[in-house]
Amino acid sequence: MESKKLNRLRVVIAEKNLSNKWLSEQLGVGQATISKWVTNSSQPNLEMLIKISKLLEIDVNDLIRFDEVIVEKKVLPNKE
Repeated sequence: MESKKLNRLRVVIAEKNLSNKWLSEQLGVGQATISKWVTNSSQPNLEMLIKISKLLEIDVNDLIRFDEVIVEKKVLPNKE
């Protein structure tokens, strides 16, 4: 089994049925910036985290928390 970090921002956006485009417009940042945040390529600064938490109506602590997800790797039989 493999352990992966699941980005909480991505989860909240999906749970609230929002789009990266909508979030970028509300925050005044580019869609590429949102994409980097949800893929863990970069992280928003503290000021932006506070704006995001207010906009999404979620506690900052819950927003920065990473959920650990266990992913089971399945090996398929070799078809010859």
